[in-house]
Amino acid sequence: MKAWPAENPHVHFHFTPVGSSRLNQIEIWFGIIARQSIRRGTFASVNVLVKQIPDYINSWKRNAKPVTRTASASASEILTKVRLVQTSVKKLVNNNSK
Repeated sequence: MKAWPAENPHVHFHFTPVGSSRLNQIEIWFGIIARQSIRRGTFASVNVLVKQIPDYINSWKRNAKPVTRTASASASEILTKVRLVQTSVKKLVNNNSK
């Protein structure tokens, strides 16, 4: 396992901190579909549900608008969380290298 990354330098691993799935765009997209389409619907069958998903996606594309992200935390709160994550990652790395 340790030799494989050295033999494949074009591959880079990026680890997402625990609790930061909001950064994962695919999870965000599925969350939007679930909240705005699936949870609000009543479906007579699985086929009706399966048809609803592409219908919703096509509607989303027709009415697309940019997403504006805002942070509710102050800069110092965000930096405190970043430091906490850095500490946790260092502990994980140290524990996994033993």
